[in-house]
Formats: sequence, C-alpha cells, structure tokens
Amino acid sequence: MEITFVEYVASFPRHALCPKDSKPEYAFIGRSNVGKSSLINMLTERNELARTSKKPGKTQMINYYVVNKNWYVVDLPGYGYAKISKKKRDDWRKMIEGYMLFRETLQCAFVLVDSRHPPQQLDLDFINWLGKMQIPFVIVFTKIDKPKASQLEENLRLFKEKMLENWEDLPQIFMTSSGKKKGRTEIMSFIEDLNRQFYNDL
Repeated sequence: MEITFVEYVASFPRHALCPKDSKPEYAFIGRSNVGKSSLINMLTERNELARTSKKPGKTQMINYYVVNKNWYVVDLPGYGYAKISKKKRDDWRKMIEGYMLFRETLQCAFVLVDSRHPPQQLDLDFINWLGKMQIPFVIVFTKIDKPKASQLEENLRLFKEKMLENWEDLPQIFMTSSGKKKGRTEIMSFIEDLNRQFYNDL
C-alpha cells in the first residue's frame, strides 16, 4: 500500500465522541513501552506522526490518524502502566474496553507484544478478553531486532505455547522491527485487504 496522505485528526476521552464518518479503523494497543508509537510511525512512513517517548504512559486518550483519507489508525493507551493512580488505570481500562466493545467500524485490533521478553500475563489476559468478547485481533511482535535469534525463537515458542492453553487456533502473527522497518509490507497488505473487503461490502 502506498501512503499518500496521513494526518492527525484528534484525541478523544471516550468512544462515543470518536468520528462518526464510518471509515474503517485499526486500533494499536499493547503494554506501555512496547514500541507502539514507533510502529505507527514506521507503518505510515511519518517519523513524528505519533509521539514517541522513553517515558511510558504518554498516550492517554484515543488518538485518531486518518490515512489516505479513507481509513483510520487508532492509537490507544498502553495497559499495565503502574506509575499512575488506580483511578486513572480504571479510567483507561473503561476507555479501552468501551472502544473495543462498541466501536462498530473497528476492523481489527493490533495487539503489540515485546519480543524481548517471555510471555507476560497482562498480554495473555488482554488477548483472552478480546477472544471472549469476539473482537477481531492479530498479534504484532515488536523489536525483533533486539534479542538474540535464539532468545527470540524461545520467547515466541513460549508465547504460542501459553496461548494454546486457551485457544484451539492461533491468531495471525506479525514480526516487526520499527528500526529495521521489518514487517511493514505484511501489515499494510493485511490492512489493504481488509479495507477492500470493507468497502466492497458497503
């Protein structure tokens, strides 16, 4: 997919205030510091579209970016960020759950998982919740250029093993590195196919 236009639209505190123009949406979410902003910038080929920060918790609302004037990238707050109040965490959880459950134009959630680490229960819990709620999603392993090849393979094996404790079939998995620009072609082709299907069904 060629990106000819990308623009920040606005940030919203809850799903009910999000755009009403019925464009297909693709939400990006993961634990804090998983590399979400870097991935969005890599996919859209705009280095400073989504604000990156070494300080987790930068994204605090539902951020919308329109791409090629006919679909949205939606940047959601990271889950599992501990250095905020319990009330703030609850507010973020309600914001995320409200968006996931009631946003009819959501085509797919991209759940980002840090490939440097073994399976994290927060990721597994969120993925299992998406499955329970029948929300379409894929898994995106980030930062695959950081661990050694053997460690990457082991972390991926363990993650799949943990998922198969609750799932009969694994969802689609993408392997990415924002720094090395790996995985972009595969993800953008996936989105392009879903967009085509969405507009053909109108």
